[in-house]
Amino acid sequence: MFTGLVEATGTLVSLVPAPHAGPTRAVISAPALAPRLRTGDSIAVSGVCLTAFDITPTGFSADLADETVRRTKLARLAPGSAVNLELPTPSGAPMGGHVVQGHVDGVGTLLALDPLDPADVANTDWRLRIAVPAALTRYVAPQGSITVDGISLTVAALTGDEVSIAIIPHTYAATNLRTLAPGSPVNLEVDILAKYAERQAAAAPQPGWTVTEEYLLANGY
Repeated sequence: MFTGLVEATGTLVSLVPAPHAGPTRAVISAPALAPRLRTGDSIAVSGVCLTAFDITPTGFSADLADETVRRTKLARLAPGSAVNLELPTPSGAPMGGHVVQGHVDGVGTLLALDPLDPADVANTDWRLRIAVPAALTRYVAPQGSITVDGISLTVAALTGDEVSIAIIPHTYAATNLRTLAPGSPVNLEVDILAKYAERQAAAAPQPGWTVTEEYLLANGY
């Protein structure tokens, strides 16, 4: 599990397309975190949980399954692209962001990232606007959590399929957001609690339902 608090940014060195049915292989430069990795460790790369191998003092490789290629933006990145990196949260560690699984739900589009004070871009807050796939908007709520390229963020407003988010100077400086231009794809993971709530609501007894002996037996009464 992750919390969406980016520990460092890395750089995509290369992306080798899969031959036949093999996985697509990504090589990532990550000098800040590579010394802490062991073969088989999980690491979130722009919000995608991957397994590290071929670890060197300055980077690692990771294979992208077909599902990862289809569901995320990673296979679309060009060499030199900045990626956000986070190692799993140790048990008992403070929960600084929110519950992030590294299971991307879809890819959104960055519409704009504008400074609130253009005269002081080093210290100003920023306003991020993202177009969210229509199938995901039901999981997004104002003041709720959303993960954008692995960053735990708070939704300021939702208008149709457009999400607005306030970005503080630290987040702008410490993540890949500063490298993205309008039109850039971004990995999105909605709050897992919203998805569980929807599933439980769908399974709840409907109006007119009454308690039956079969229901009580099936649910441990």
